[in-house]
Amino acid sequence: MKNKYVYVLVLLVCIAFAGLFLTGIYMAGQKKGSTKKELTVVTSFYPMYVAADNIIGDSKGVVLQNLSEPQTGCLHDYQLTPEDMKLLSEADVFIVNGGGIETFLTDVAKAYPDLVIMNASENIHLLEDNAHVWMDPELYAGQVKKIASDMKQADPERGALYEQNAAAYCEKIGDLQQEFEELKARGSGSSLVIFHEAYAYTAKALGMNVAGSMDLDEERQISAGEVAEILSVIDSQNVKFVFAERLYGESMGNTVEAESKARVVYLDPLTRGEYRADGYLKGMQKNLELIKEAFSDYEP
Repeated sequence: MKNKYVYVLVLLVCIAFAGLFLTGIYMAGQKKGSTKKELTVVTSFYPMYVAADNIIGDSKGVVLQNLSEPQTGCLHDYQLTPEDMKLLSEADVFIVNGGGIETFLTDVAKAYPDLVIMNASENIHLLEDNAHVWMDPELYAGQVKKIASDMKQADPERGALYEQNAAAYCEKIGDLQQEFEELKARGSGSSLVIFHEAYAYTAKALGMNVAGSMDLDEERQISAGEVAEILSVIDSQNVKFVFAERLYGESMGNTVEAESKARVVYLDPLTRGEYRADGYLKGMQKNLELIKEAFSDYEP
């Protein structure tokens, strides 16, 4: 009877060791099988997403996601959500505009030291305190090329395809740039007022001088003194045009058109939109048509 108990005990020990051994083999197989093969690319906001979408194209094994929602807009005061942090924890690459647009960037770099952060504006000369580079097609093409170069370095296997896609996209952006050059002949040297800092780059692309600016958003409270000051600038500097965003600038735009001879042109700052590869091209083309219409009645 005693030998029987010993036999059972030995048998149970053997079964236990066998179970542990097989479990170890299974877990090792699972870990090996779960080795990440896809490249996960995350972009900070809309214009960076569209650029990356065109560069990546239909590359196999690359997953592209955007950090913020399509309608978030500019990221100056954006607060990262738990969902954002989870997404970044799973990312291999994080493509940002840079220049201070992503105010949370330092925190991200500290939290995820292995995350490859690509700054699209790294080699671009920025206007003072303003990094809305994408509003100048020539500079946006520079961002596209920078992203493609960084993607090639991070993922050499698909590098040639990234460069090829970027070149094709930059050719389309070049068509927009050519239209800007044609408009420049009419607008160059004239003064304008802007109600969104992004339009400083649009003005630069048109050779126009920004005589005054007022950055409007949902939290901006405008004083009577500011209104009087901007109207004074428009009058004293013979400003013919004001570039504004309709979402936040229409009220002030109505005041300007009622109190001065300046024409308000409502442009899209392209900080939000549909997740489409042609989103930037269509948005900027619409801006161009609005500027052309405004310029058609303008005599320098």
